[in-house]
Amino acid sequence: MAPHTKSRTAAAGKTDSSPKAGNDGKAMSKNSEQQSGTQHMGTELEKFFLEALKDIYWAEKHLTKALPKMAKAATTEELQEAFEGHLMQTEEHVNRLEQVFQVLGHKAQAKKCDAMEGLLKEADSMIDETEDGTITRDVALIMAAQKVEHYEIATYGGLVTLAGTYNLSEAADLLQQTLDEEKETDENLTYIAENHVNHDAGKEGEDDEA
Repeated sequence: MAPHTKSRTAAAGKTDSSPKAGNDGKAMSKNSEQQSGTQHMGTELEKFFLEALKDIYWAEKHLTKALPKMAKAATTEELQEAFEGHLMQTEEHVNRLEQVFQVLGHKAQAKKCDAMEGLLKEADSMIDETEDGTITRDVALIMAAQKVEHYEIATYGGLVTLAGTYNLSEAADLLQQTLDEEKETDENLTYIAENHVNHDAGKEGEDDEA
């Protein structure tokens, strides 16, 4: 699934009159000014932006560990391949986030993402609660994976908008590439569910009832 890169660079507004940021904030503010020439984030907003990046960086790194387990647990070859393909994308998402940190003048750091930790624990529970080799397990895995995708889509969407607002065009473009791929993965999982998995799962157990 090739990503469809989109650039969302907002027009530069008036010069920000907020106080100058501290040592960490100066690096991003300087980079922002170089890209837009007019705007930079205030200290608190810069801190929030960086914390959000650290959060999704942790999430992506841990997802690279979870996807092989989900692929192994999947019953159908189609879903296995979908998870394996998204694993390669997720590894690239980690690399892109490291580029974003670099663009902003910061070392890549991860901060524990409670949301992703909870979603991956739920995925483990779904595997444990469904029978090995059943299509019903695939239904559960798709649902678990789409919960993860929707969280990532919301996070990257917010980051792209914020980066675009302050004309961090290079960061926005990198984040947008990942956002597009997350949306494509979600759509692919929906396609697999609607055209194959859900219908087949609905037939499981019919022979036993006959």
